[in-house]
Amino acid sequence: MSNYAARLGQPASGKRRIKDLLKQPDNRVCADCSAPDPKWASANIGVFICLKCCGVHRSLGTHISKVLSVTLDEWSDEEVDSMIEIGGNASANSIYEAFVPEGSSKPGPDVSHDQRMRFIRSKYELQEFLKPSLRITSGKACSTKKPSFLNSSISTKFMDSFRANSSSKKIFEEGMVEFIGLLKVTVKKGTNLAIRDMMSSDPYVVLNLGKQKLQTTVVNSNLNPIWNQELMLSVPESYGPVKLQVYDYDTFSADDIMGEAELDIQPLITSAMAFGDPEMFGDMQIGKWLKSHDNPLIDDSIINIVDGKVKQEVQIKLQNVECGELELEMEWLPLEQ
Repeated sequence: MSNYAARLGQPASGKRRIKDLLKQPDNRVCADCSAPDPKWASANIGVFICLKCCGVHRSLGTHISKVLSVTLDEWSDEEVDSMIEIGGNASANSIYEAFVPEGSSKPGPDVSHDQRMRFIRSKYELQEFLKPSLRITSGKACSTKKPSFLNSSISTKFMDSFRANSSSKKIFEEGMVEFIGLLKVTVKKGTNLAIRDMMSSDPYVVLNLGKQKLQTTVVNSNLNPIWNQELMLSVPESYGPVKLQVYDYDTFSADDIMGEAELDIQPLITSAMAFGDPEMFGDMQIGKWLKSHDNPLIDDSIINIVDGKVKQEVQIKLQNVECGELELEMEWLPLEQ
């Protein structure tokens, strides 16, 4: 759970908690078409949606998607708690859009009703983008009928899986801080970094998570440095993004900043917890962190199980600087390992 989600767990009215959740950056656009300023939500799926997508969700039936207005409808405590536990659009989409096939694209705000309908039905009713173990199918394996939801919904099965993995996780304490796992970040290389000396720079990378601060070695006089260096961070139960900064090392003065970025680790952790033990699966894609104007991603960042490990390749454009990119790999390590 993120720091934001932890704050949402404090006592407050249901509508206030939902409105606070809506303020998260990933919830400021529709989960299905990225239209800005969504005012509706699917309470059992756990996503915020726009008015146009709301109409499609309603047509699916409440056994698949129970649509509520953020401002007009009354929310039960259970519905509010479920939305907050899922964590918002990015967390839900890392599961519901884990397997969008090549050639298929997410609709934009201005697509036709038919395109919008096809995508939303594929995503929630037909379960085409969900991981196989979370799909709810009819009892007859050979049936050509559409999947039957019986008395359950995708979200119920997803939440059962998520809670089962969350409740079985091992938590240890360091002082007053509880940790849920380890994050191994491999800083691979930088490309076209900013000049901070006469003709070049002496770059190194700093990672911050909570009170933890780790850094790579310094690569002298190189704007395209190769580190391939592993840094290990303990992830607290209430975590936020990993803050990354690149500096130019100076011997006789303060080090100069060469750019920064925030790494959202929630999609990686959510996907890993939903699958449980990755050694039980073959190599496969299980989620993604989607590129948007609110994050530093160059392309969508794919989360995979590779050789029994949950890994995520990340390529970022450094922020608040004239130029520079970094290539990283993140790996989630549950405490059992």
